[in-house]
Amino acid sequence: MNEHLDVLIVGAGLSGIGAAYRIGHDRPDRRWAIFEARDSIGGTWDLFRYPGIRSDSDMTTLGFPFHPWRGEKTIADGADILAYLRDTARTFGIDRHIRLRHRVVAADWSSADARWTVRYEVDGVSAQLTCRFLFLCAGYYDYAHGHAPEWPDMGVFSGRIVHPQAWPGDLSVTGRRVVVIGSGATAVTLVPALVAQGAAHVTMLQRSPTFIVAMPARDRLGAALHRVLPTRLADTLTRWKSIAYGIGSYTLARRRPALVKRQIAKQQRAALGEGYDLANHLTPNYNPWDQRLCLVPDGDLFAVLRDGRATIVTDTIDRFTPDGIHLTSGDILPADVIVTATGLRLKLMGGTTLSIDGRLIEPHRHLVYKGAMLSDVPNMAFSTGYTNASWTLRSDLSARFVARLLDHKDATGATVATPVPDAGEQATTPLLDLNSGYIQRVAEWLPRQGKRVPWRVQQNYVRDALTMRGRLDDGVLRFR
Repeated sequence: MNEHLDVLIVGAGLSGIGAAYRIGHDRPDRRWAIFEARDSIGGTWDLFRYPGIRSDSDMTTLGFPFHPWRGEKTIADGADILAYLRDTARTFGIDRHIRLRHRVVAADWSSADARWTVRYEVDGVSAQLTCRFLFLCAGYYDYAHGHAPEWPDMGVFSGRIVHPQAWPGDLSVTGRRVVVIGSGATAVTLVPALVAQGAAHVTMLQRSPTFIVAMPARDRLGAALHRVLPTRLADTLTRWKSIAYGIGSYTLARRRPALVKRQIAKQQRAALGEGYDLANHLTPNYNPWDQRLCLVPDGDLFAVLRDGRATIVTDTIDRFTPDGIHLTSGDILPADVIVTATGLRLKLMGGTTLSIDGRLIEPHRHLVYKGAMLSDVPNMAFSTGYTNASWTLRSDLSARFVARLLDHKDATGATVATPVPDAGEQATTPLLDLNSGYIQRVAEWLPRQGKRVPWRVQQNYVRDALTMRGRLDDGVLRFR
């Protein structure tokens, strides 16, 4: 006989652990489990091992509100974040519900039985179970492979080529010339970290610039609040201070992009000096938050650029050579190690194949309800984060919403909940609405937003919180 669960959570990273707390904490009557495909928990923070790996948003909001981050750094190292996640799972007994090496392959909803049949693999052996509700918290990218473009003559390069997503443990850069291809968060993290590891010189090779902003690694105001206020109050005020700052800075950037561009350039000029070529290397041809901003704690990237241990080159690759990279401009970048920090491959919902009564669900043909469910798909939710703020802010809203939904169903005797759009509701932008390359490569396959709430993600935590906490029987979410 197949096992039957009330809720199956897929993924034991930030989203999955947060979801488990919301739906399972203090609910001994609810049968639930987390399936994690890998052999350890932590998601992103266990997978990535490249030098300098760190959070790309402040930990007061990336951390869980029910288990606040208490580390000194607000831009934290990957190892510290992983330790925090493991501590959270252990503290709340979540780790006892996690089943490692359980890779979910497919799930089919039976309308007649009002349940999902989930096919999964354990160490290569196929199995299945059923569940009343499916909560996909497996992140947004392919854990097995990063985005890896091919350039001419890569095979002739005599040095080593590595991708950050598969960083080799035996790689030493001491005394070596390193070229990092890319200009996103991974690249700007790697450059100062490789300098610190003793690289002879590090070059960041980019096709086009990214907005890069320095941020203090430690939150002085938050630390002051914790010195004078009770811990719980200080945690709450520090978190809301960070939320308010994020909303305010994003709103200002969208409404007055020219002003924010000038502010960013002023900060960069102060860090790099009057002679640095900001226009060519640090001034994108788009507005702030058309793509995600890159944060550098305490300006560490600017420091190594200023003292000459690192360089930014803005150009395109013509071909690889035995000793480096030949650029379209004719210049040659000498290299002993080349790092292809070229981004992620999007893979929503853990790559699980979903169907209803045997009919394939194609996410791009569905609207997103409250950023957490797909139109016309019953008893299924998924977790995503914000594009303009920390992942956890949005994923925790989704987890709270799912917990309320499950409680409502239990209290009313409903077995099925399905968001159903009006006939006039039209699809507009993709769920992830940025012009970043990793999103644009798959934008046509992403679920769509509608024109109005609740079919629209507002990129504003306060507005989304009000939407998520609104009435469940809103006429859109249909119960039976």
